[in-house]
Amino acid sequence: MLDDQDTISADSLVEKVVKDHPETVLVFVRHGLQCVGCTMSPFHTIADSAQEHAVALEPLLGALNHALAGDRPA
Repeated sequence: MLDDQDTISADSLVEKVVKDHPETVLVFVRHGLQCVGCTMSPFHTIADSAQEHAVALEPLLGALNHALAGDRPA
């Protein structure tokens, strides 16, 4: 879910983030997450995906939210 301020949180579902904010796709890819089109994306949160792939959650969230704000993905 995205909160009222339209930020991506650990509890946001991957599929919803990618669908609503395609500018985040490159962030997932750059962090080694092949979430785009994954059959688990409707069920996995950002936290689930980060844990599954041993990716640090906070830097991933930061990069996703920077992309959402129109900044270059990290």
